[in-house]
Amino acid sequence: MRPLLLLLCTVASLQAGDWPQFLGPQRNCTASGEAEITGSAEPEMVWKRMLGSGHAGAVISGGRVIMTHRVGGEIVTEALTADEGKPIWKHAYPTTYRDSFGFDNGPRAVPCVSADKVITHGPEGMVQALDFETGKELWSYDTVAELESPQGYFGRACSPLVTDGKVLLNVGGRNAKGGAGIIALDLATGKLVWQVTEDEASYSSPVLIPGNEEVSAFFTRRGVLLTQNSDGRVLADEFFRAQIDASVNAAAPVPCGEDRLFFSAAYDVGAGLWRWNKAERKLTNLWKKADALDCHYTTPVYHAGHVYGLHGRQESGMTLRCIDVADGHVTWEASDRVPGGTLILVGDKLLMHTEAGELWIFSADPKKFNLLQRAQITRAGHRSHGAFANGLLYARDAEKLVVVKVK
Repeated sequence: MRPLLLLLCTVASLQAGDWPQFLGPQRNCTASGEAEITGSAEPEMVWKRMLGSGHAGAVISGGRVIMTHRVGGEIVTEALTADEGKPIWKHAYPTTYRDSFGFDNGPRAVPCVSADKVITHGPEGMVQALDFETGKELWSYDTVAELESPQGYFGRACSPLVTDGKVLLNVGGRNAKGGAGIIALDLATGKLVWQVTEDEASYSSPVLIPGNEEVSAFFTRRGVLLTQNSDGRVLADEFFRAQIDASVNAAAPVPCGEDRLFFSAAYDVGAGLWRWNKAERKLTNLWKKADALDCHYTTPVYHAGHVYGLHGRQESGMTLRCIDVADGHVTWEASDRVPGGTLILVGDKLLMHTEAGELWIFSADPKKFNLLQRAQITRAGHRSHGAFANGLLYARDAEKLVVVKVK
């Protein structure tokens, strides 16, 4: 299989403007094949759709938007037309999941579209494959019944990564064979292919290393971990987490070029940069810094030698920062504090959907913070990651999905 097909999570071949998985086509918070954004005009509301509970964002593929949310006692996945939001199909299964802290009882994990299948991961631990055309259930795998996957603080949240005919997940489980912190399921059948490590599940989702697509990078509850996709062999394992138990690793690893990976977490962890040597199959830390970019849950964005992200804890307010990936020094920090948000890179512009429900458009400029647009698009108090396809931003709050044309 060609490397590009290993890297991308797609229906058959990636269409221009698709956003078929968590964090986008190449799982790096970056839209591809999109027109330039100027930020000079107000965003235009195209359509909206009422939803149930959950923090799972949308995915877009083949002219469809796929959403998963909770309605009553069911986890619902549905396909809508991407341009108008008209229903195509709907699938539901019963759930009894209850959030330990009473925040939200809906799904957290973003679906993934691959090989004519929609892969979902519910907060109660159910993994399912649905037919992309009809929504028919093709297979399911119960990580609690099979692997004793624990609920953790806020339920299962790892968004599926599909590569080389496998579905990779950090579930933090175990069975008679031992640890199953990370697992691979067969994409065609849903059967368990391999299981490795005793690492607890985090709220982060894995990525592939660009240019080395046979290796996946995980940010587990314990820290930095690389696995070989074919058999699950652990290639690197490094402790990188808070000393206190009441903490989370939530931001996904960020590929920085073809051989470097950026990791960041709050709770006095900070940030670090690692280099993967493909020839030697060795991971080396280049630097670690506390208080450089401490990401609570937002996955930062890499662009042209710099990383843009939200620094600090959500409870006390965050600041938007740009850091030089070479050594981690802060090049600028925006003066306005925000309660949180998520980021998408489109060309040389960054879109941030804040927890206040605002859309910020600013330049990916390492020299200064240049805010171009600020507009209210949703209600406040939500953390789901948006999607961007064909000039449209798909964002949600606690009650609805909104689709906004960004000019």
